[in-house]
Amino acid sequence: MMDEITTRDAFGIALERAGKKFGNLIAIGADTTKSMGFTRFMEKYPERSLNIGIAEQNMALAAAGAAACGAKVVIATYATFASMRICEMVRTFICYPKLDVKIIAGLGGLAGDIEGVTHQGIEDIGVLRSIADLVIVVPADATATEVIAEKLLDYTGPAYIRIGRGSVEKVFDEDYDFEIGKANVIKSHGKAAALFCNGVAVARTIKAADILEEKGISCRVIEMPCVKPIDKESVIAAANECGLIVTVEEHNVIGGLGSAVCEVVCSECPTKVVRIGIDDMYTESAPHGDLLDKYNLAPLHISEEVMANL
Repeated sequence: MMDEITTRDAFGIALERAGKKFGNLIAIGADTTKSMGFTRFMEKYPERSLNIGIAEQNMALAAAGAAACGAKVVIATYATFASMRICEMVRTFICYPKLDVKIIAGLGGLAGDIEGVTHQGIEDIGVLRSIADLVIVVPADATATEVIAEKLLDYTGPAYIRIGRGSVEKVFDEDYDFEIGKANVIKSHGKAAALFCNGVAVARTIKAADILEEKGISCRVIEMPCVKPIDKESVIAAANECGLIVTVEEHNVIGGLGSAVCEVVCSECPTKVVRIGIDDMYTESAPHGDLLDKYNLAPLHISEEVMANL
């Protein structure tokens, strides 16, 4: 079942709510205020809304300046620009002084669909994950986005929230819970393999686990919404209790969730890890769902990769 609203709309709901809670909250967009879900906030708090134009680096620096003066700032653009174009500003002017700036990255993963390579953000987490003090989170659906956005807007410090474009498959209900640096166990009983996933890959990983269950292969499914800081305890427990770890993500297999899990495993509890995601390549232009299927995230493909590595 598809979500009734997009992750961008869900973020906008959380932003409007936070605007009432925090009188010092400012929202800045780079010609992306409407497309990134700012509309509700802009209508209610026009004096605290700013469209800086197609000038992402200026947006990041304006946010740093405002946060240095005591504001809580949200900036929003597309993932390719939120990671690569403003990378220096994120590192040196936002994270180094630990300023309270939240970076909302739309069109994450393959959600840029027909816009092609320039708007498909499949390297963003790998680009940003090595920057100290930056929290990086990838929500699975609209419900998770709203909960996560609210929690991170309460948090004081720099954070990167990666969301999509259109509606995605619904995974969670209103009981969804999020804590920075913690995983959520969706299926806990399996021991054949532990499947770690985040973003739109969560719904597809659950389906893959169901396919495996029908074949008598029981796997646990663990959502890892927070790529940084990663839940080391959850990874270690899975490595100790399962013979195989599989990571599934809408990101280049280099630098994202799979790499983060491997870093924990290799130093704490050596275990085989299979990384499923987008191969180290540039992707094509097509509808989002078709791209997910083509680039390794079809549930059947995920299940086959698990079986091939047991």
